Amino acid sequence: MLSVLLIDDESSLLEIIKLVSEQSNEMTVQTVLSAQEALNILQGKTFDAIIVDYAMPDINGIEFLKILRSKGNATPIIIFTAVGHEQAAIDALNNGANFFLKKGDSPRMQFRELVTIVKQTIEQNYIGRSMGTTQRIISDIINFSSDPSFAIDRDGKVMAWNDSMEQLTGVPASFIMGKGDLAYSEPFFGVRKKMLVDLLFEPDDEIKRLEYMLVSRVTKGMVIAVTRGQKKNGGSWTIWAKAKPVYDGRGEFIAAISSVRDVTATFEDVTIRASPVDEPVQTRDDETVIPPPGGGSLKKMLGRALTHYKEGVRLYVREKKFTAAIAAFDQALSIDEKLPYAWNDRGICYRETGDYTSALKSHLRAVDLVPDNPEFLFNLGETLELIGLLNMDNKYLDSAIQTLRMVVNILPNNAEAWDHLGICHKEMGKDKESKFYFDRAMEIKHAMKDTPILRRRDEYL
Repeated sequence: MLSVLLIDDESSLLEIIKLVSEQSNEMTVQTVLSAQEALNILQGKTFDAIIVDYAMPDINGIEFLKILRSKGNATPIIIFTAVGHEQAAIDALNNGANFFLKKGDSPRMQFRELVTIVKQTIEQNYIGRSMGTTQRIISDIINFSSDPSFAIDRDGKVMAWNDSMEQLTGVPASFIMGKGDLAYSEPFFGVRKKMLVDLLFEPDDEIKRLEYMLVSRVTKGMVIAVTRGQKKNGGSWTIWAKAKPVYDGRGEFIAAISSVRDVTATFEDVTIRASPVDEPVQTRDDETVIPPPGGGSLKKMLGRALTHYKEGVRLYVREKKFTAAIAAFDQALSIDEKLPYAWNDRGICYRETGDYTSALKSHLRAVDLVPDNPEFLFNLGETLELIGLLNMDNKYLDSAIQTLRMVVNILPNNAEAWDHLGICHKEMGKDKESKFYFDRAMEIKHAMKDTPILRRRDEYL
């Protein structure tokens, strides 16, 4: 019988899967609530496979994976991820995970899938990962994403094409799957030419020569750029693309994935061409941001949007004029509707006026634009919490918990987020869980290790 170590901070999920496993003759499951507890157990015991939740306090699933692999532990590892964590799935794969698995609503169905994946993972650990398995993992990652996304293998053939990409291009997955020779570029350019996904390992000069305006290049291999394309009807459009390589556990390149958006409205006055760019600026996230070429209308447009944003910040922070601040943020967004900080602070102002529906919509828009920003996630979680408390609705409180867990996954020592997790659990009648979160917040404060959330508005005050 297979032996599995399951690590998840949701005690209810552990109990159900443990119960189901005891009724099964296929797999025995030992459960633990933290990665640290699992590391202690693994010092004296081995398992056929390990399943670990991505979003956990103290040590998350990716950190746990890195620790084990750094110790030379080759036990097959499956990462549990929630909806919206497709980036976590990519990171898991790149750091040596064997599979990732989306959390489902039915624990019994989830257990059946776990048994199947554990068996496959153990088998592949001995014979090596097949390309069929790799394709399934990449396909799951792409289909996990709500953005229009696709993936190509190392031979340049399409191995995944999600529903959002079908809607954007009008090209069904059944038509494009398995095609190579740049066939996937035709819906965007009208002809076959290299896309950003094909240029991941090319120098910046080559990317610019092919008429891409570089937006950023991240040290982990991700590239973001904007270019012009041609639609099927002959009209032109502006395409924003993000591309990233995927590696297996041995560090070998196995695929490239890309997300694509139509940003024509934002860049309609900008000439995108192969021209010299300004000096890159290094951000605190170790990301190199390259300003738009030649200054021109885009810089002026973004400058006006930023001016209105700063005015909104001044109005609501210093003068407490929330309605006037909302109007200023609306002016900024009329110039650049994808200004995430304006959406975020607009949501705060709506919340102050008592319009929680508009606040929630604004915060959701900010998170949609930048899904892994802890400031945006925290404010979204706080708004969901307030709606849940006001309406005595556990559905909103549960959503707040899921959102705040994403914050502590990014900032494990943020006491404020741990406190709010405690409040949500307490309001839902989960006193045992709430004590854990409150205790964690107090530990951080007493140890003076609190990591505050950096708020963009503070930079302008």
